[in-house]
Amino acid sequence: MLDRRRFLAGTTALLFAAGCQGRGDVPVVRLGSGRVGGFFHEFAGLLAKAAAETGTVRIEPIATAGSRQNLELLAAGALDAALALADSLESAHTTLPAIGRLYETYIQLAVRADSPIRGLRDLRGQRVDLGVQGSGAAMTAARLLRVAGMDPATDIVAHSRQLSDGITGLRTQQIDAVFWGGGIPTPDVGVPDRARLVDIGDWALPLHERFGYHYDRVVIPADTYPGAPEVWTVGVPNVLLAAPGLADASVTAITALLLEKADSLISEQTLGFHFLDRRWLVGTGGVPLHPAAAAYYRDNHG
Repeated sequence: MLDRRRFLAGTTALLFAAGCQGRGDVPVVRLGSGRVGGFFHEFAGLLAKAAAETGTVRIEPIATAGSRQNLELLAAGALDAALALADSLESAHTTLPAIGRLYETYIQLAVRADSPIRGLRDLRGQRVDLGVQGSGAAMTAARLLRVAGMDPATDIVAHSRQLSDGITGLRTQQIDAVFWGGGIPTPDVGVPDRARLVDIGDWALPLHERFGYHYDRVVIPADTYPGAPEVWTVGVPNVLLAAPGLADASVTAITALLLEKADSLISEQTLGFHFLDRRWLVGTGGVPLHPAAAAYYRDNHG
């Protein structure tokens, strides 16, 4: 197994080589997304398709572990732009500028349909998949356990798997609960026939009080997963970030895609709230807007 430094170094070299393969005068942007099949990766593919149709910028989606690894790769110069959960940004104390706020990420907790687990505190002593290391959702899941009075290192049997493997482990009774972050509905999780979502919405305020970030209390409406009841959970906006060296022209081109191609950037996993409108795109909270993005929003949309 490669250690984390060697993995990042190898990934940096590969991504740098990929980024050097431009076509003509169209700028190439290496976009850090997330796991293949996940919410971030699906959005990155849609953005790349929209970019190809306009010809103003070329987007190269790069599969990663998620928010925290994206921040590391941005800092290492291996990515030109990346997606990340907003609480991961505050945790990393980054000053990277945002191109825009995109979607609400729903932190979801699933157990088997016949599980006795009804709340967050019931996870003590259980086998819990927190998600892939390096993902923002795994960090948020660990924070949830802490505000419920548990140490993720000692009070649960922690696992770290891809979501598909976590769901398989849940169904085969190898684990007892799975956390993940994404849009709604998330495909192939088996809710409600094989799995059941746990209501964790009331933990949004304790998360804020403990960690400082203003988490959202959001609803997953009834029948979002066909036949499943309404469930409240914790929401975290995700943002599109620019590397320090990303050219203003590339930032402007991407900003234009977010506004002008918004209808084509809504994936099947985003029935929940999205921010692809000028009023919401600029609401990046404590993360400063990139000057080129701010200028485009101001000059073209008031």
